[in-house]
Amino acid sequence: MKAIAFNGSPRIGGNTEFLLKKVLEPIGEAGIETELVHIGNKQIRGCMGCYKCRENKNSKCVITTDMVNECIAKMVAADAIILGSPTYFADMTSDMKALIDRAGFVANGNGRLFSRKIGAAVVVNRRGGATNVMDSINHMFLISRMIVPGSTYWNFGIGRDKGEVEKDTEALANMKDLGETIAWLIKLMRSAQ
Repeated sequence: MKAIAFNGSPRIGGNTEFLLKKVLEPIGEAGIETELVHIGNKQIRGCMGCYKCRENKNSKCVITTDMVNECIAKMVAADAIILGSPTYFADMTSDMKALIDRAGFVANGNGRLFSRKIGAAVVVNRRGGATNVMDSINHMFLISRMIVPGSTYWNFGIGRDKGEVEKDTEALANMKDLGETIAWLIKLMRSAQ
């Protein structure tokens, strides 16, 4: 059993990473393996729309100069995929968008590799735009036949400067609940197999 989180923020140790770790804590406490992967500032190229992933049927993107194929393999091996991004002009970071486009396209073109996995979005914003980021991330989950769990509120926290989100007690409680819900779902789904 495994949950993997991808941090689309270019800031190491920033607000997005902090919230992702808050989600992963109760999952790890439930005895489920967790991993946090930083993709922000990794120069991830966007999808070229070449359709080679669908033609080759090897569960890989034809672009091999970045970390996306490694990320896809980690996503396929996980029971839960958590995607985190700060809000940039009311949407996710370009690195996260590139990962979603390429991983989603590869997965859906190779037998729906993410089908029936758990998917959750975690977002940070300064003032607004977080619901649009969550919606954009959730589109990939839903198109991929994934299960999107709810929590006590929307999965976002408020903060701009490093550490500001730590003051958002409602967001912290929500992330804990989200992690507990993901852990419960992973165990429930594994017991049904």
